[in-house]
Amino acid sequence: MWLVVTLIVVGAILLLLETVLPGAVAGIAGAVCLFAGVVVAYRDLGVESGNLTLVGVMTGLLVGTIFWIKYFPQSRFIRRFASERTSGEIGTERPELLHQTGVAFTTLRPSGTALINNQRVDVVTEGPLIERGTPVKVIAVEGIRVVVRAI
Repeated sequence: MWLVVTLIVVGAILLLLETVLPGAVAGIAGAVCLFAGVVVAYRDLGVESGNLTLVGVMTGLLVGTIFWIKYFPQSRFIRRFASERTSGEIGTERPELLHQTGVAFTTLRPSGTALINNQRVDVVTEGPLIERGTPVKVIAVEGIRVVVRAI
């Protein structure tokens, strides 16, 4: 009986520690302890007690998961680990390229690199292959995707 209780308590503690520890070692060890607790309950306490232990562990996992999903992301504890500030702009959108012209730096089949305003830009064609050195014009900027057409 004490072995079953110990395995389940240790498994629950290890699963809680998994939320703050790197890697998956604590979570795997916790799941193994819970599984071992249920197996030992079946072996030592009988089928009826094993079934009750299994239902208890599954209910505990379900309730714990629901509470974790609902309360953990907003808790003061997680705020110590998670940053809410933006640390910089990655500058992926380039609307200033729209209607600019340049030269295909590589063969565009359909993606590749073009030289636009003396800058290398990853581009895609609107369909057909464009040979290296062909003049191109930017016809669309869709987020980070720059679409060109041969001119």
